[in-house]
Amino acid sequence: MPSTKSTAEKYDGFTAEERASMKEHAHEQKKAAARRGSSRAQREAAAEQDVLAKIAEMPEADRVLAERIHEIVKTAAPGLAPKLWYGMPAYARDGKVVCHFQSAHKFGSRYATLGFSDQAALDEGTMWPTAYALKELTAADEQFISALVKKAAG
Repeated sequence: MPSTKSTAEKYDGFTAEERASMKEHAHEQKKAAARRGSSRAQREAAAEQDVLAKIAEMPEADRVLAERIHEIVKTAAPGLAPKLWYGMPAYARDGKVVCHFQSAHKFGSRYATLGFSDQAALDEGTMWPTAYALKELTAADEQFISALVKKAAG
């Protein structure tokens, strides 16, 4: 028998993974607020430690990728500040996320992604990619990502 429920009645809300990400974001905001009295250097050091701790928690395949991405971003764009963003390692300019790493494990995906926000200076013509799937990183991939992050950072 066909369902008589409307689309709105069928909506189950956010997935468990999405709810967990929102909870992580709220926790991140709380931690950031608690650090407001600290010096900028202390806040940045604490934020980087949070990112490194989050990377350390990842399953091995994601952790290896995230560690390399972290090093590439820090080298290619030292002006971007590491921070957590919805539980993901992210890199920001003036507090606004420019790029982020999303582990495959986070949303049960078959690959991790390196994503860029609208703050990234990647505009090229009328269309350009804002995320890249990552399964592993070759030397050529690392060079490409380094150049992309430099461009994104402006």
